[in-house]
Amino acid sequence: MEMRPFKPFGSVSALTLGGGGLGQVWGATTRDEAVATARLALDSGITHFDMAPMYGRGEAESVIGEAFKGTNKSNLRFTTKYRLGHVAPEQTYDKLNASLTRSLQTMGIERADLFFLHSQLIEDGHVLAQYDEVRDRLATPLTYLYESVIPAFERLQAEGKIGGWGFALGQQSALECVIASDTPPTAVQCAVNPLNSVGSIAYVTESFDCRSVLDACRANGVPALAIRAVQAGALTSKMDRELPADDADQLDFDRAQGFRQLAAEWGQTPARLAHRYALSIPDLGSVILGVKNRDELQECLQAERDPRLTFAEIALVEAACR
Repeated sequence: MEMRPFKPFGSVSALTLGGGGLGQVWGATTRDEAVATARLALDSGITHFDMAPMYGRGEAESVIGEAFKGTNKSNLRFTTKYRLGHVAPEQTYDKLNASLTRSLQTMGIERADLFFLHSQLIEDGHVLAQYDEVRDRLATPLTYLYESVIPAFERLQAEGKIGGWGFALGQQSALECVIASDTPPTAVQCAVNPLNSVGSIAYVTESFDCRSVLDACRANGVPALAIRAVQAGALTSKMDRELPADDADQLDFDRAQGFRQLAAEWGQTPARLAHRYALSIPDLGSVILGVKNRDELQECLQAERDPRLTFAEIALVEAACR
Protein backbone atom coordinates (compact mmCIF):
# COMPACT_ATOMS: atom_id res chain seq x y z
CA MET A 1 0.00 0.00 0.00
CA GLU A 2 1.41 3.36 -1.03
CA MET A 3 1.83 5.81 1.84
CA ARG A 4 1.24 9.43 0.88
CA PRO A 5 2.20 12.73 2.50
CA PHE A 6 -0.75 14.15 4.41
CA LYS A 7 -0.04 17.04 6.72
CA PRO A 8 -2.57 16.24 9.50
CA PHE A 9 -1.16 12.73 9.98
CA GLY A 10 2.29 13.07 8.48
CA SER A 11 1.42 10.26 6.08
CA VAL A 12 -1.66 8.24 5.19
CA SER A 13 -2.40 5.12 3.18
CA ALA A 14 -3.46 5.78 -0.43
CA LEU A 15 -6.81 4.15 0.40
CA THR A 16 -9.04 4.92 3.38
CA LEU A 17 -11.86 2.65 4.52
CA GLY A 18 -15.02 4.75 4.71
CA GLY A 19 -18.11 3.95 6.71
CA GLY A 20 -20.86 4.29 4.10
CA GLY A 21 -20.65 0.69 2.93
CA LEU A 22 -20.08 -0.71 6.42
CA GLY A 23 -23.20 1.16 7.55
CA GLN A 24 -25.20 -0.23 4.60
CA VAL A 25 -25.76 3.12 2.91
CA TRP A 26 -24.65 1.53 -0.37
CA GLY A 27 -26.61 -1.72 -0.24
CA ALA A 28 -27.04 -4.57 2.22
CA THR A 29 -24.29 -6.43 4.00
CA THR A 30 -24.00 -8.23 7.33
CA ARG A 31 -22.21 -7.25 10.52
CA ASP A 32 -19.87 -10.26 10.18
CA GLU A 33 -18.97 -9.34 6.59
CA ALA A 34 -18.46 -5.69 7.49
CA VAL A 35 -16.17 -6.62 10.39
CA ALA A 36 -14.19 -8.97 8.12
CA THR A 37 -13.90 -6.16 5.56
CA ALA A 38 -12.49 -3.76 8.17
CA ARG A 39 -9.96 -6.37 9.29
CA LEU A 40 -8.92 -7.06 5.68
CA ALA A 41 -8.43 -3.33 5.17
CA LEU A 42 -6.08 -3.22 8.16
CA ASP A 43 -4.19 -6.32 7.01
CA SER A 44 -3.84 -4.77 3.54
CA GLY A 45 -2.08 -1.68 4.81
CA ILE A 46 -4.96 0.78 5.18
CA THR A 47 -4.22 3.12 8.09
CA HIS A 48 -7.16 5.56 7.99
CA PHE A 49 -10.83 4.86 8.79
CA ASP A 50 -13.47 7.49 8.01
CA MET A 51 -16.72 6.99 9.92
CA ALA A 52 -19.85 8.91 10.97
CA PRO A 53 -22.92 8.26 13.14
CA MET A 54 -25.13 8.77 10.07
CA TYR A 55 -23.69 5.67 8.42
CA GLY A 56 -26.34 3.21 9.48
CA ARG A 57 -27.31 5.06 12.69
CA GLY A 58 -24.03 4.16 14.32
CA GLU A 59 -23.61 0.80 12.59
CA ALA A 60 -20.36 1.69 10.81
CA GLU A 61 -18.76 2.92 14.01
CA SER A 62 -19.96 -0.22 15.80
CA VAL A 63 -18.27 -2.32 13.11
CA ILE A 64 -14.98 -0.50 13.77
CA GLY A 65 -15.34 -1.00 17.52
CA GLU A 66 -15.86 -4.73 17.05
CA ALA A 67 -13.27 -5.23 14.32
CA PHE A 68 -10.43 -3.55 16.21
CA LYS A 69 -11.26 -4.47 19.78
CA GLY A 70 -8.00 -5.38 21.50
CA THR A 71 -5.96 -4.23 18.49
CA ASN A 72 -3.05 -1.82 18.85
CA LYS A 73 -4.46 1.30 17.17
CA SER A 74 -1.53 3.63 17.85
CA ASN A 75 -0.52 3.72 14.18
CA LEU A 76 -4.08 4.08 12.87
CA ARG A 77 -6.04 7.25 12.20
CA PHE A 78 -9.78 7.73 12.70
CA THR A 79 -12.19 10.34 11.42
CA THR A 80 -15.80 10.94 12.38
CA LYS A 81 -18.42 13.57 11.57
CA TYR A 82 -21.55 15.29 12.85
CA ARG A 83 -24.38 16.96 10.94
CA LEU A 84 -24.69 20.02 13.14
CA GLY A 85 -26.74 22.24 10.88
CA HIS A 86 -27.53 25.55 12.56
CA VAL A 87 -28.44 25.45 16.26
CA ALA A 88 -28.42 28.07 19.00
CA PRO A 89 -24.79 29.20 19.57
CA GLU A 90 -24.86 28.17 23.22
CA GLN A 91 -25.67 24.59 22.10
CA THR A 92 -22.85 24.26 19.56
CA TYR A 93 -20.10 22.81 21.73
CA ASP A 94 -22.49 20.52 23.63
CA LYS A 95 -23.95 19.10 20.39
CA LEU A 96 -20.53 18.49 18.87
CA ASN A 97 -19.06 17.09 22.07
CA ALA A 98 -22.00 14.75 22.74
CA SER A 99 -21.87 13.25 19.25
CA LEU A 100 -18.09 12.97 19.35
CA THR A 101 -18.16 11.29 22.75
CA ARG A 102 -20.62 8.66 21.51
CA SER A 103 -18.52 8.06 18.40
CA LEU A 104 -15.31 7.61 20.39
CA GLN A 105 -16.99 5.19 22.80
CA THR A 106 -18.56 3.19 19.98
CA MET A 107 -15.28 2.88 18.07
CA GLY A 108 -13.26 2.20 21.20
CA ILE A 109 -10.84 5.07 20.70
CA GLU A 110 -9.86 8.05 22.83
CA ARG A 111 -9.43 10.69 20.13
CA ALA A 112 -10.62 11.48 16.61
CA ASP A 113 -7.78 12.57 14.38
CA LEU A 114 -10.22 14.62 12.30
CA PHE A 115 -13.77 15.75 13.08
CA PHE A 116 -15.79 16.83 10.04
CA LEU A 117 -19.03 18.73 9.66
CA HIS A 118 -21.54 16.44 7.99
CA SER A 119 -23.78 19.42 7.30
CA GLN A 120 -23.12 21.51 4.20
CA LEU A 121 -21.64 25.01 4.32
CA ILE A 122 -23.66 27.90 2.89
CA GLU A 123 -23.45 31.68 2.79
CA ASP A 124 -25.74 33.49 5.22
CA GLY A 125 -29.31 33.64 3.95
CA HIS A 126 -28.70 31.25 1.06
CA VAL A 127 -31.85 29.42 -0.07
CA LEU A 128 -31.24 25.72 -0.70
CA ALA A 129 -32.10 24.44 -4.16
CA GLN A 130 -33.89 21.55 -2.42
CA TYR A 131 -35.13 20.90 1.13
CA ASP A 132 -34.95 24.56 2.15
CA GLU A 133 -37.72 23.92 4.67
CA VAL A 134 -35.20 21.96 6.76
CA ARG A 135 -32.19 24.18 6.02
CA ASP A 136 -31.24 24.54 9.70
CA ARG A 137 -30.81 20.76 9.95
CA LEU A 138 -28.84 20.33 6.75
CA ALA A 139 -26.70 23.44 6.37
CA THR A 140 -24.28 25.55 8.41
CA PRO A 141 -24.06 29.29 7.56
CA LEU A 142 -20.67 30.97 7.36
CA THR A 143 -21.23 33.49 10.15
CA TYR A 144 -22.31 30.70 12.50
CA LEU A 145 -19.26 28.66 11.47
CA TYR A 146 -16.86 31.46 12.33
CA GLU A 147 -18.57 32.66 15.50
CA SER A 148 -19.56 29.35 17.09
CA VAL A 149 -18.45 26.20 15.26
CA ILE A 150 -14.73 26.89 14.79
CA PRO A 151 -14.35 28.02 18.43
CA ALA A 152 -16.07 24.77 19.52
CA PHE A 153 -13.72 22.72 17.34
CA GLU A 154 -10.76 24.59 18.81
CA ARG A 155 -12.01 23.84 22.32
CA LEU A 156 -12.25 20.13 21.45
CA GLN A 157 -8.69 20.31 20.11
CA ALA A 158 -7.45 21.96 23.30
CA GLU A 159 -9.15 19.21 25.32
CA GLY A 160 -7.29 16.58 23.27
CA LYS A 161 -10.46 15.04 21.84
CA ILE A 162 -9.75 15.84 18.18
CA GLY A 163 -6.65 16.49 16.13
CA GLY A 164 -8.30 18.85 13.65
CA TRP A 165 -11.51 19.73 11.85
CA GLY A 166 -12.89 20.03 8.36
CA PHE A 167 -15.85 19.79 6.02
CA ALA A 168 -16.82 18.35 2.65
CA LEU A 169 -19.76 19.80 0.75
CA GLY A 170 -21.98 22.83 0.44
CA GLN A 171 -22.26 26.02 -1.56
CA GLN A 172 -19.12 26.28 -3.64
CA SER A 173 -18.46 29.93 -2.84
CA ALA A 174 -18.83 29.26 0.90
CA LEU A 175 -16.41 26.34 0.83
CA GLU A 176 -13.82 28.26 -1.14
CA CYS A 177 -14.20 31.26 1.17
CA VAL A 178 -13.26 29.23 4.26
CA ILE A 179 -10.49 27.33 2.46
CA ALA A 180 -8.86 30.67 1.58
CA SER A 181 -9.50 32.29 4.97
CA ASP A 182 -7.17 33.04 7.88
CA THR A 183 -8.79 30.12 9.76
CA PRO A 184 -8.75 27.33 7.16
CA PRO A 185 -9.84 23.78 7.93
CA THR A 186 -7.30 21.14 8.84
CA ALA A 187 -8.48 19.11 5.85
CA VAL A 188 -11.29 19.00 3.30
CA GLN A 189 -13.04 16.03 1.74
CA CYS A 190 -13.35 16.69 -2.01
CA ALA A 191 -15.50 14.71 -4.43
CA VAL A 192 -13.18 13.28 -7.09
CA ASN A 193 -14.67 11.37 -10.03
CA PRO A 194 -14.65 11.75 -13.82
CA LEU A 195 -18.33 12.80 -13.78
CA ASN A 196 -17.34 15.80 -11.63
CA SER A 197 -20.55 15.15 -9.69
CA VAL A 198 -21.91 14.55 -6.20
CA GLY A 199 -25.30 13.51 -7.55
CA SER A 200 -28.22 13.57 -5.17
CA ILE A 201 -26.37 15.30 -2.32
CA ALA A 202 -25.92 18.46 -4.40
CA TYR A 203 -29.11 19.87 -2.92
CA VAL A 204 -27.64 23.16 -1.69
CA THR A 205 -27.22 24.61 -5.19
CA GLU A 206 -28.30 23.55 -8.67
CA SER A 207 -24.70 23.05 -9.78
CA PHE A 208 -21.50 22.11 -7.99
CA ASP A 209 -18.01 22.04 -9.47
CA CYS A 210 -16.06 19.44 -7.48
CA ARG A 211 -12.80 20.18 -9.27
CA SER A 212 -12.94 23.85 -8.36
CA VAL A 213 -13.03 23.00 -4.64
CA LEU A 214 -9.99 20.75 -5.03
CA ASP A 215 -8.24 23.55 -6.93
CA ALA A 216 -8.97 25.90 -4.01
CA CYS A 217 -7.39 23.40 -1.62
CA ARG A 218 -4.30 23.19 -3.81
CA ALA A 219 -4.01 26.96 -4.11
CA ASN A 220 -4.23 27.47 -0.36
CA GLY A 221 -2.24 24.47 0.85
CA VAL A 222 -5.22 22.76 2.51
CA PRO A 223 -4.87 18.95 2.59
CA ALA A 224 -7.57 17.06 0.67
CA LEU A 225 -9.11 13.60 0.87
CA ALA A 226 -11.08 12.15 -2.05
CA ILE A 227 -14.70 11.03 -1.66
CA ARG A 228 -17.37 9.79 -4.11
CA ALA A 229 -14.87 7.99 -6.36
CA VAL A 230 -17.67 5.88 -7.86
CA GLN A 231 -20.26 8.66 -7.36
CA ALA A 232 -22.79 6.72 -5.29
CA GLY A 233 -22.57 3.71 -7.61
CA ALA A 234 -22.97 5.63 -10.88
CA LEU A 235 -19.50 4.51 -11.97
CA THR A 236 -20.02 0.82 -11.24
CA SER A 237 -21.42 -2.00 -13.36
CA LYS A 238 -24.82 -1.87 -11.69
CA MET A 239 -26.51 0.31 -9.10
CA ASP A 240 -26.83 -1.49 -5.76
CA ARG A 241 -30.26 0.00 -5.02
CA GLU A 242 -33.45 0.84 -6.88
CA LEU A 243 -33.78 4.52 -7.77
CA PRO A 244 -36.37 6.58 -9.66
CA ALA A 245 -35.47 7.34 -13.26
CA ASP A 246 -35.08 11.03 -12.47
CA ASP A 247 -32.89 10.55 -9.38
CA ALA A 248 -29.61 12.45 -9.75
CA ASP A 249 -27.51 9.34 -8.98
CA GLN A 250 -29.48 7.30 -11.53
CA LEU A 251 -29.04 10.05 -14.11
CA ASP A 252 -25.30 9.96 -13.45
CA PHE A 253 -25.33 6.18 -13.95
CA ASP A 254 -27.06 6.65 -17.30
CA ARG A 255 -24.57 9.38 -18.25
CA ALA A 256 -21.66 7.03 -17.50
CA GLN A 257 -22.43 4.50 -20.23
CA GLY A 258 -19.40 5.64 -22.23
CA PHE A 259 -17.23 5.25 -19.15
CA ARG A 260 -18.35 1.64 -18.69
CA GLN A 261 -17.61 0.98 -22.35
CA LEU A 262 -14.11 2.42 -21.93
CA ALA A 263 -13.51 0.29 -18.82
CA ALA A 264 -14.51 -2.81 -20.80
CA GLU A 265 -12.13 -1.86 -23.62
CA TRP A 266 -9.33 -1.50 -21.06
CA GLY A 267 -10.19 -4.88 -19.50
CA GLN A 268 -11.28 -3.49 -16.13
CA THR A 269 -14.46 -3.23 -14.14
CA PRO A 270 -15.92 0.29 -13.97
CA ALA A 271 -15.36 0.49 -10.20
CA ARG A 272 -11.71 -0.47 -10.55
CA LEU A 273 -11.14 2.16 -13.23
CA ALA A 274 -13.00 4.81 -11.21
CA HIS A 275 -10.74 4.19 -8.24
CA ARG A 276 -7.64 4.23 -10.46
CA TYR A 277 -8.81 7.61 -11.73
CA ALA A 278 -9.17 9.04 -8.21
CA LEU A 279 -5.83 7.58 -7.14
CA SER A 280 -4.17 9.23 -10.15
CA ILE A 281 -5.34 12.79 -9.45
CA PRO A 282 -2.44 14.86 -8.06
CA ASP A 283 -2.33 16.43 -4.60
CA LEU A 284 -4.65 14.04 -2.78
CA GLY A 285 -3.89 12.49 0.56
CA SER A 286 -6.10 9.41 0.28
CA VAL A 287 -9.13 8.02 -1.53
CA ILE A 288 -12.00 7.14 0.80
CA LEU A 289 -13.80 3.92 -0.09
CA GLY A 290 -17.50 3.15 0.32
CA VAL A 291 -17.15 -0.63 0.11
CA LYS A 292 -19.48 -2.95 2.01
CA ASN A 293 -17.77 -6.34 1.62
CA ARG A 294 -14.41 -7.97 0.99
CA ASP A 295 -15.02 -8.49 -2.72
CA GLU A 296 -15.55 -4.78 -3.27
CA LEU A 297 -12.50 -3.99 -1.14
CA GLN A 298 -10.35 -6.41 -3.13
CA GLU A 299 -11.38 -4.59 -6.32
CA CYS A 300 -10.16 -1.31 -4.81
CA LEU A 301 -6.95 -2.91 -3.57
CA GLN A 302 -6.28 -4.10 -7.10
CA ALA A 303 -6.87 -0.57 -8.40
CA GLU A 304 -4.31 0.71 -5.89
CA ARG A 305 -1.77 -1.85 -7.13
CA ASP A 306 -2.40 -0.88 -10.78
CA PRO A 307 -0.18 1.75 -12.42
CA ARG A 308 -1.46 5.29 -12.01
CA LEU A 309 -3.19 6.69 -15.07
CA THR A 310 -1.23 9.08 -17.27
CA PHE A 311 -2.55 12.58 -17.94
CA ALA A 312 -3.61 11.38 -21.41
CA GLU A 313 -5.51 8.45 -19.92
CA ILE A 314 -7.19 10.74 -17.36
CA ALA A 315 -8.36 12.92 -20.24
CA LEU A 316 -9.81 9.89 -22.04
CA VAL A 317 -11.68 8.82 -18.91
CA GLU A 318 -13.13 12.29 -18.42
CA ALA A 319 -14.13 12.53 -22.07
CA ALA A 320 -15.98 9.21 -21.79
CA CYS A 321 -18.20 10.77 -19.11
CA ARG A 322 -19.29 13.80 -21.13
